[in-house]
Amino acid sequence: MQAAPVRATAIPTFTDALRAVESLLMSGGQRHARRNAWTSVLEDRRRAKDRVEAQRVLEAVSARG
Repeated sequence: MQAAPVRATAIPTFTDALRAVESLLMSGGQRHARRNAWTSVLEDRRRAKDRVEAQRVLEAVSARG
């Protein structure tokens, strides 16, 4: 008896699965707007992190003097 051939298929990531669902539920314009909004959220988080770091540096400098 011969063994069945093995097929190597990549298991989709969670992100891939979400994008597939998104493409089924939303039109192209909505997808684009959602991605733009998420990019803005990530940029806001980066700026907030930079502000916190700048505040720490300023406090450290003022504590020395």
